[in-house]
Amino acid sequence: MTPDPTYTAFQGQQRLITGPLRDVLTHLKTLVDSGQRNPNHLLLIFNDQTGRVADFNLNGTLQQVLDREAPLPRTGPGRPKLGVVSREVSLLPRHWEWLESHPNGASAALRRLIDEARKADPAGERRRQATLPTDRFLTVMGGDLPGAEDASRALYQGDGPTFRRLVQGWPDDIRQHALHLSAGAFEDDA
Repeated sequence: MTPDPTYTAFQGQQRLITGPLRDVLTHLKTLVDSGQRNPNHLLLIFNDQTGRVADFNLNGTLQQVLDREAPLPRTGPGRPKLGVVSREVSLLPRHWEWLESHPNGASAALRRLIDEARKADPAGERRRQATLPTDRFLTVMGGDLPGAEDASRALYQGDGPTFRRLVQGWPDDIRQHALHLSAGAFEDDA
């Protein structure tokens, strides 16, 4: 089971907070309401597991923000603890027939196939899960920094020493977060 996602908020090049979504939103809402947010710097929130920028509406009271953007898990029937998410998958008819012929249906068969693939190459999976989020973060926060393209190449080549050398001169918070996200992306991290 994957851990609960964490988020990191940046204001310009300064890291404000890293933590669970409710903690990050509470911190940001307090910052905005107190007038301490610098309007001259862009506020960006990253999902640390995906590296994607997340957009949240901070309008309203803190409780309204939390209820809307980070609702507490519901209780009752279903599988809320597992985090089951419904999405569309497009397959050819022969693929659907094969999936549906397995015990517990297509969804269970897909979950089993994914779990087996993840277990087949745990080191590769660990590197993949560190590389893509790091690259997405670098694209947004480090894209204009010196050596950014070379750092991205080193990241995908699994060259930890070169990656660390290239980000060394970057602003502290961006460098530290890039190093944090990339943990596990290199053989020497194993």
